[in-house]
Amino acid sequence: MSTPARGRPWWVVALVVSVVVVATGVLPRDDAVALAERTGPVLLFVAALTVVSELCAGAGLFAAAAALAARAARGRRWVLWAGVVVLATVVTAVLSLDTTAVLLTPVVIALARRTHTPPLPMALAIVALANTASLVLPVSNLTNLLADHEIRRSGTDYLTLMWAPALAAVVVTVVVLAVRDRGAIRGRYAPVATPDAPDPVLLRVTGVAVAAMAVAFVVGVTPELAAGVTALVLLAVTLARRRPLPVAPGDMVPWRTLLVVAALFVLVAAAHAHGLAGVLHRAAGDGHGPLDLLRLAGVGALASNGINNLPAFLALDPATAGDPLRIAALLVGTGVAPILTPWGSLATVLWWQRCRQVLLDVPAATIVRQGLLLAPLALVASVAALVAAT
Repeated sequence: MSTPARGRPWWVVALVVSVVVVATGVLPRDDAVALAERTGPVLLFVAALTVVSELCAGAGLFAAAAALAARAARGRRWVLWAGVVVLATVVTAVLSLDTTAVLLTPVVIALARRTHTPPLPMALAIVALANTASLVLPVSNLTNLLADHEIRRSGTDYLTLMWAPALAAVVVTVVVLAVRDRGAIRGRYAPVATPDAPDPVLLRVTGVAVAAMAVAFVVGVTPELAAGVTALVLLAVTLARRRPLPVAPGDMVPWRTLLVVAALFVLVAAAHAHGLAGVLHRAAGDGHGPLDLLRLAGVGALASNGINNLPAFLALDPATAGDPLRIAALLVGTGVAPILTPWGSLATVLWWQRCRQVLLDVPAATIVRQGLLLAPLALVASVAALVAAT
């Protein structure tokens, strides 16, 4: 997100544009205040969760989980693949899809190479589940957090509303990928040595802290509070154990990315203030019948793959009119289905970058083909599950 464009970092452009839009009144003051109240806690949560994720990686938590999957598989590739699937789903649910894309991807690719398993199917499973498993908890996806306040305001609980579509999306993904990649995950591999944790005490403390954070998320503790406390605990323990930080202190919080995301929020809000809402409302339709929900999810999917799921969700959110079923359908479209294009979600962009960094070439056509296979099936199955469960 901070790649220079004509010598100017994107975050500088984002900051300047946001300030201009607000200062000139293009985004009215009241709308700007409402936007800040809604998105401020979400951005704080993302910052805290990024610190947690980086410290988990530094403690060796992801590597240890992958090593556990390799030992449990006992040389069977399909069991190893299943372990990676479970790991990707759990990490996405608890630590968000971006964590899966950035920190789990290189670990899994390295594991595949050590076991002489084709790395591409493993990597493609990671990016698929980073998106399709992102409906599980409010913290799994930034769009979920943006919607959670509205869902709770309507008197509905997120888990009660979203468990069925979340389960359907994951099941469809796993079944489709297992059938498609059945040739690559057959056979056996020789047991391989796995690296020891750099600090076993820190690893155990990190595991307990993350588990406690996950429980806090499920029981309804404010996400930014749970993530913030966990980040402080892990940072204190890491320093107490005299372990080096996994990244430079200034890079622990992805402030450049957060500025770009905040700018997207500002631009979409300004566009809404000047008539965009009406146009999108006509495209998304009304009602909460099965076809109405499928239409809204489909429009959300097309918008997400066209521009990115974050601005797509914000742009289409007013079309839900606060109806929990319509919010859920929009979450399906902007959470499960942005896998047709490499830029559909930030997680896919980050995953693609990570693959290149570890010398795994993934052509854009490969991403599109997987998206064409998965997105329609996962979207329809999730909407059908939503309707059946309500």
